[in-house]
Amino acid sequence: MLIVNGLILTFGSTPRVIPNGALRIEGPKITAVSTTAEMRRLYPGEQELDAGGRVVMPGLICAHTHFYGLFSRGMALGGEPAESFSQILERLWWRLDKALHRDDVKYSALYCLVDAIRSGTTTLLDHHASPYAIPGSLDAIAEAVTEGGVRACLCYEVSDRDGPKRMKEGLEENARFIRRAGGENGLLAGTFGLHASLTLSDDTLALAAAIGHELGAGFHIHVAEAAADQEQCLADHGMRVVERLTRRGILGPKTIAAHCVHVNAHELGLLRETGTRVVHNPRSNMNNAVGAADVPAMLAQGIEVGLGNDGFSNNMFSEIKTAFLLHKHAQADPRVLGADQALEMATRNNARTAGLFFPEALAELTPGASADIIFLDYDPPTPLTVGNLPWHLVFGMDGAHVSTTIVAGKILMHNRQLQTLDEQRIAARARELAVQLWERV
Repeated sequence: MLIVNGLILTFGSTPRVIPNGALRIEGPKITAVSTTAEMRRLYPGEQELDAGGRVVMPGLICAHTHFYGLFSRGMALGGEPAESFSQILERLWWRLDKALHRDDVKYSALYCLVDAIRSGTTTLLDHHASPYAIPGSLDAIAEAVTEGGVRACLCYEVSDRDGPKRMKEGLEENARFIRRAGGENGLLAGTFGLHASLTLSDDTLALAAAIGHELGAGFHIHVAEAAADQEQCLADHGMRVVERLTRRGILGPKTIAAHCVHVNAHELGLLRETGTRVVHNPRSNMNNAVGAADVPAMLAQGIEVGLGNDGFSNNMFSEIKTAFLLHKHAQADPRVLGADQALEMATRNNARTAGLFFPEALAELTPGASADIIFLDYDPPTPLTVGNLPWHLVFGMDGAHVSTTIVAGKILMHNRQLQTLDEQRIAARARELAVQLWERV
């Protein structure tokens, strides 16, 4: 199939902007990129999908999300507002996740995937928790992912907060699903999920490390999201979070450390030395008032920092814009974290993180890359070039502009009509389940 008549933004190591461009898809991959005239000459009679002059670019990646949090939208808990991140966990998230049933898990994921497809997010790394419905919970999410047609890496959030039985179930769920996902199609993968240092004992970390290393897996864990994580670690273990996780064999080149808001210079050095990948979640950090991670310092030291949404909407365009703004505000310096850096975090860095689980090239429209493609109804009001593309994306483009979404060559949405998921049916069932869940919370 040829995609023709697009303003093609290739991204990749040698990015190009191709007016009236075209690309060829064969199976799940891109095989050629050029002008429409040249591609029609090379591939006469090939089936065509007309982009109609729209921007054509790679699908975006979310490197840290929580599908299970969907039913918190609109949920009224009553009482005084939480004053700290610890209270947010206790009053909201740890009440909600305990109330989840298997259907809630699946429909939370399904609706989040509707949102992802509509906003052009084609690969997601999910971090799940449902302590009273652990066995098979990742299968429920996998069912949703398969129905939707997106690419996703799943894990279960192991924690000691709900007792040894559920801790062991979490270990088993991760191990089981990692083994299962290894034999699946190329759109599904697994890694080893852990909550955070403050809810994990040394014994549990040792068990997780042993299982994870035996499977050749890395870990997906929250790291120093709030000051409380560091305070607890210093009080109970006499060291800071990153040092503890390093000593326990959790950090390394296959590990994703979400947040890293409250880390010091020594910990940044350990993150760099271990090759651990950091995922920044700016909207969530702002919402929880936990502070702003020193992303500029991380990038300057060669730490690979990507972008996630931490359970916010799956509009990764919004995450890029927020990262661009947050650090200027936090440091009172308009020079901090340029649009080019924010875009690199969302594309190159996120693609390298996703590459831990998916071998094909992502976040680029080049021969051999996966055909993860989105069309945007964005008619640039000024010239769009390789040099100014990041600023067009930050100040102009948005997930609301996405009209077509393709993953591995399969059309998931065309002209804003979903092809794989029934949005109305999913939303109706989600509302029913949400009411039932709210009664249990």
